[in-house]
Amino acid sequence: MKTYEFELGLAARRLVKDILDVQPDEVVGITADTLSNEEVVNATARAVFEAGAKPVVIWVATPDGVGKAADPMLPQKALIGALTNVDVWIEFNYQWLLYSTVFDTVIKENRELRYICLVGMNPDMMVRTIGKIDMKKLSEFLDKIAEITQKGKHVRITTPAGTDVEFDNHPERPLIVHSGYVPKGTYEMLPGQISWTPKLETINGTIVFDGSVYPPIGLLKEPIKLEVEKGRIVNIEGGREAREFASWLESFNDPNMYQLAHISYGFNPGAKLTGNIVEDERVWGATEWGIGNIGPRLVPDIPGGVPAASHTDGICLNSSVWIDDVQIMDKGNVIYPPELAKLAKELKK
Repeated sequence: MKTYEFELGLAARRLVKDILDVQPDEVVGITADTLSNEEVVNATARAVFEAGAKPVVIWVATPDGVGKAADPMLPQKALIGALTNVDVWIEFNYQWLLYSTVFDTVIKENRELRYICLVGMNPDMMVRTIGKIDMKKLSEFLDKIAEITQKGKHVRITTPAGTDVEFDNHPERPLIVHSGYVPKGTYEMLPGQISWTPKLETINGTIVFDGSVYPPIGLLKEPIKLEVEKGRIVNIEGGREAREFASWLESFNDPNMYQLAHISYGFNPGAKLTGNIVEDERVWGATEWGIGNIGPRLVPDIPGGVPAASHTDGICLNSSVWIDDVQIMDKGNVIYPPELAKLAKELKK
């Protein structure tokens, strides 16, 4: 049964024109796997064609893992050959190519590429998180909260589920704002997120995932508690899902899979907790921790980034945030400064 037939077309056009600024005669690569949503892929390809550009749609078998864990199942040479020769790459893969060898090679060789990661996108999600969002106002909000965070030296985050973690920001590492604009030579994510990598050795405390973790689980039925010392996971507690997560990390036999990679704010007013990690990362007022591979864009002071066998992300809902002892968020609500709190309320209407 098809859903959101009319609304999906509008969301696809906004993606192609407003976010990616696709121009006539540009070549737009759209990648998907056998778990990707065909309606989303086709609607986007139509929007590309309507813009006077040239869509190239590539379907692959769904890998067993994500990132570099997907490498063995990917037709790497064919994908690299195609994607190094497109102007825009839209990734709809369910098991993402982000941080895979294909991704790393394409980003390195195709310096003018505009890439956006929209993995696991479905019609409902696309309409809610792109089609119905005031991207201009969202961009204004994200830029302001990023500026406040960037100026801060020390950050503390707590949640009702038990998260209590602190760290220092690194002056050479940028805050990457996914605001709905994709310039040449950059890779972006679904709008509504801000990500950065702190001084890894300063991250200490407790992180409790109470939303989702993917891979390997998805929506959580019970919290997973991580004890973190100097930026590394030293203990994992909880029930069956915690044990599953611990076994998954251990299976890679890679010490860097216990390394925290980044912290992110979630701020897309249309996002809801669904088990699709790309959407879950943008649930309003959540914070998200990436674990494992660290891309070079996050750590420009470390040439090539910090490689790891794979990457996973976990969600902490209803976060409270202090920047240099000034509280800016309380249980998921932006409270300071007043003008930012006002803008947040307008976006959430």
